[in-house]
Amino acid sequence: MGTIGTALTELRSAQKSAKGVSLYSRFVNRPVGRYLAAAAYAARLTPNQVTLISAAFSFAAVAGVALGTPSWTLGLLVWLGLAVGFAFDSADGQLARLRGGGSAAGEWLDHVVDSAKITALHVVVLIAFYRHAGHFGTTDDAWLLVPLGFQLAAVVTFFGGLLTEKLKPRPAPGTPAPAPSTLRSLALLPVDHGVFCLVFLLLGAGPAFRWAYAALGAVSALFLLAFLAKWFRELSAVPR
Repeated sequence: MGTIGTALTELRSAQKSAKGVSLYSRFVNRPVGRYLAAAAYAARLTPNQVTLISAAFSFAAVAGVALGTPSWTLGLLVWLGLAVGFAFDSADGQLARLRGGGSAAGEWLDHVVDSAKITALHVVVLIAFYRHAGHFGTTDDAWLLVPLGFQLAAVVTFFGGLLTEKLKPRPAPGTPAPAPSTLRSLALLPVDHGVFCLVFLLLGAGPAFRWAYAALGAVSALFLLAFLAKWFRELSAVPR
């Protein structure tokens, strides 16, 4: 096994296309994940072990939202757990490419963890709204519908995007990757998981968290409609 420096050098030439990736993932999460992947490579960890480390950080944060008392400190810890978990989520794929390619089981594990994380995050926000209604100003039960709607948008976006990539024909070998659009990367920031994690920094602010979370949920629903139209149009052009 090589050193961290050697692994970093190899990883720079083994990155996925930045097309359709938000600025946060492109300039923050992927670079951090690259360093984590290099460290994991030097430590002889497998991609599946890195996926499980990602899950440990993410679900510790999820448990904190469900079981803890909302405060600025808890919000900081939750954000940190989610952000580190997201970085390790990027690292597992980079480590797999560094080791010569991943496995079907590894890809399955990665997607199962991601889907569980997305679902659980909105469930625990609903639990927090119910347990600490006074803190968040959610004494009207209608507010409990907001995490359910956000969850629906997030899960359908995740599954729809994943399925679209599987159904679209793969580019011919040697085809250069399309150039990423900075404007598109900027526009995708509101639906980036890393940006979503930032809202938990407001956990101690009560109503401010509620409104920020609801705003992101509304934006996610609008993006979902746009994504569905785009994906259906792209797949309709695929020859039978």
